Amino acid sequence: MKPTSSIAARLARATSVTALIVALALPVAAAATDTQPWQNTSLSADQRAALLEKALTPDERLSLVHGPMAMIFFPGMKLPEGAIGSAGFIPGIPRLGIPAQQESDASLGVTNPGNVRPGDTATALPSSLLLAATFNPDLAFKGGVVVGQEARSRGINVQLAGGVNLARDPRGGRNFEYAGEDPLLAGTIAGAAIKGIESQHVISTMKHFAINDQETGRNFANSIISESAMRESDLLAFQIALETGQPGSVMCSYNLVNGAYACGNDHLLNTVLKGDWGYKGYVMSDWGAVKSTDFAVKGLDQQSGEQLDKQVWFGAPLKAAIDNGSIPAARLSDMSRRILRSMFAAGLFDSPAPVTVDRAANAEVSRQAAAEGIVLLKNEGNLLPLAATAKNILIVGGHADAGVLSGGGSSQVTSDVNQVAIPVGGEGMMAAFNRMNFHTSSPVKALKDRLPNANIRFDTGRYPAEAARKAKEADLVIVFGNQWMAEGDDAADLSLPDGQDALIATLAEANPHTIVVLQTGGAVTMPWLGKTPAVIEAWYSGQKGGEAIADVLTGAVNPSGHLPVTFPQSIDQYPRATMPGLGLPDGQVFDVHYDEGSDIGYRRFAKLNQKALFPFGHGLSYTQFAYSDVKVTGGKTLSVSFKVTNTGAVAGKDAPQVYLDQAPGGAVKRLIGFSKVSLAPGESTTVTVTADQRLLSRFDEKTGQWLQAGGQYNVSVAHDAEDAGVTGSATLVAGIRKP
Repeated sequence: MKPTSSIAARLARATSVTALIVALALPVAAAATDTQPWQNTSLSADQRAALLEKALTPDERLSLVHGPMAMIFFPGMKLPEGAIGSAGFIPGIPRLGIPAQQESDASLGVTNPGNVRPGDTATALPSSLLLAATFNPDLAFKGGVVVGQEARSRGINVQLAGGVNLARDPRGGRNFEYAGEDPLLAGTIAGAAIKGIESQHVISTMKHFAINDQETGRNFANSIISESAMRESDLLAFQIALETGQPGSVMCSYNLVNGAYACGNDHLLNTVLKGDWGYKGYVMSDWGAVKSTDFAVKGLDQQSGEQLDKQVWFGAPLKAAIDNGSIPAARLSDMSRRILRSMFAAGLFDSPAPVTVDRAANAEVSRQAAAEGIVLLKNEGNLLPLAATAKNILIVGGHADAGVLSGGGSSQVTSDVNQVAIPVGGEGMMAAFNRMNFHTSSPVKALKDRLPNANIRFDTGRYPAEAARKAKEADLVIVFGNQWMAEGDDAADLSLPDGQDALIATLAEANPHTIVVLQTGGAVTMPWLGKTPAVIEAWYSGQKGGEAIADVLTGAVNPSGHLPVTFPQSIDQYPRATMPGLGLPDGQVFDVHYDEGSDIGYRRFAKLNQKALFPFGHGLSYTQFAYSDVKVTGGKTLSVSFKVTNTGAVAGKDAPQVYLDQAPGGAVKRLIGFSKVSLAPGESTTVTVTADQRLLSRFDEKTGQWLQAGGQYNVSVAHDAEDAGVTGSATLVAGIRKP
């Protein structure tokens, strides 16, 4: 084994700023690296970490378990020594060849907070909610590869990605960062994205663990939920993502869960995550989520963004606690060993640093995801796709001339130094991030490119009467409705803000051929729906979103997105019509009672026999798909096979969904399987899905196990959660599964 190159040698070979960053980020080996036992790559990550951990001094162990942010907040502020500029930083240990941890947000691409790396741009993927709407784990994996590759090219080796929290409330400010309301879909999609990041020798987190379902009072909300309900919903999504993606780190959340802060929650971190699930990686805090030193014995392994906490709890206070015996020294060894184990598992010690980034290819991945995640909600009279013969088109609103909207907060990716940013204002810690950013992928320009013979005009929509006058002169109208959502702030309601609902209604009254394109962070109500023949949900579509929207509108892409969340008729259909904690002073802990238990979204709608505006799983196409030949086999679990046929005239993709409708205990509604298929006109394919036993079981709090009842189970292969579908049934034997 050759000794690792010296810093001087690396710097001599660095021929660009990027190469210089990478050179500085590489581990610096001990003088006799090739003689150190932990350098033996034939050993497992666990074995290597155990060997290296023993070589650490007590102070070196402490240095691995806490670190600062690596951003510039005011003139004259300096980055920590060795930091390249990102969300956070954990210094390396050159004596032992341990690289620094350069930590960056987030799931949607490599961020550049406050332009800390001047002029650095990265590929901006669509929102995670759009990614979930693809029902395509392969696309999620490809997106993760893009994020991991671009992180590694900058010397970033920890990506704060992998949002898994379920969308319990459609007003949730960070719903766009997550993967919907269903544990199977969310866990599968997020897990695939995590796996993609980790494949590039970058540690990915999985976050925010757990039950972090609102931004209102996020630091003080106490999520009250039963153990069985938690295991069958939010925790199941995390468990599936963990099994699929194998993240090196889990980031705990700001909120309390059943009375204990999530980052110091012994039950969540020690009993569930590290005990029941056997998690071998490390738990890092969210930025500013650590309240005391004893969080270490309650399962937290690393204090991140320590400037936001009252003090560096895992620095001198932790050292003092170990010295006086109140915290065992073995616990600090376990913390540092877990961190090193994830670094070895991801290849941070061994993988060559050079990586070729093809930004054009990565942008194409973003465009593919956007095109496949856009959902055609309504298409009366087949107004879409737009005919190539369309002559006089008016596009209104949404800053569609500038680009496509993205969600705000720490996940914001700078895809172009010239991207438009409109200040929103506000106060508090997140106020500095409160800007509506538009990736420079203009739907107006893209439509003009695709329809060169059409007369396409744009109106800002600032004056509805003037826009309506122009609408009357047009053959058809395309109006963009934007809902900007951001970290730290939940939506006040489900309307489109700034009078956009009234604008859409005015335009629809002026021209019956009005198409609505929604760019939202989640579900919205549509008081104008009866007057608009066509509606598409474009979410936050990333840096090639304008092209993707134009492709769907013109039929260059046949839409195949399906809703990963329920669109309600009213917020009154949800268990908490008034957002808990609203109006309370900062610092006051308040309870959020999840009386709905595991019946989130469509499951609760089914239980209460409520009809959605658009149900979970809904999504139209420019062709039609039929299901037949359903065969269900039982035994220990359900296996469902069925035929999917494209019965229409054009090629398209479909996302058939398999639901459990009846169990021995009574009626239920639960997604137990899905697929994504591509079919030519008249073509058929057979799909087989096998259900995870946990989706057929209940979690028994007394035994701490999953119990599957014996008896008959009825399923349906359906287009969405409210579709009766094609049914079948089989008998299962009673079974028990460990947690």
